[in-house]
Amino acid sequence: MDKIQYKKLTDYEISREMFNGFIRRQVVTKCWRKENDEWVIKDDPFIDDWDEKDYDILIGCLKNTVYKNGLVYAALCEGRIRGFVSVESAIFGGEYKYMDLTSIHVSENMRNRGIGSALFKKAKEWAKSRGAEHLYISAHSAVESQAFYKRMGCVEATIYCKKHVEEEPYDCQLECKL
Repeated sequence: MDKIQYKKLTDYEISREMFNGFIRRQVVTKCWRKENDEWVIKDDPFIDDWDEKDYDILIGCLKNTVYKNGLVYAALCEGRIRGFVSVESAIFGGEYKYMDLTSIHVSENMRNRGIGSALFKKAKEWAKSRGAEHLYISAHSAVESQAFYKRMGCVEATIYCKKHVEEEPYDCQLECKL
């Protein structure tokens, strides 16, 4: 198995080259959907992947997260990103004291090695150390993605972030107590 190193990234380090060899690809067959206030599993086959425009947007977002004192933490192999998590620095949601976990991804060829769990744990530690009480996650609705979040202790968010619901209406809105 390749040696994985974990590191907090600076905005100067985040580049397209760091993502060389990163495989976003996720073959989705079933997704969670909320119908009549009940969660059900529906067939919704598609392949989720990124093109160059998606990488450009992602890199801009990650650099902005760092610039605004958020966290971008990566699993690296031979200097290349094989997994990453980002958390925004602002606390929102009143008494719930949410911090927004805006992304967590592991390259397809590196999944099921504990990388996602390690990244999620770091995100929790970082947010808690800055006064948050919960992580907020607008999460992919794929059955496999939701199983990961459940293993990490996530539950349906007490209050929904309207911005996330509008941007990704099929995402599951989750929270994780810190």
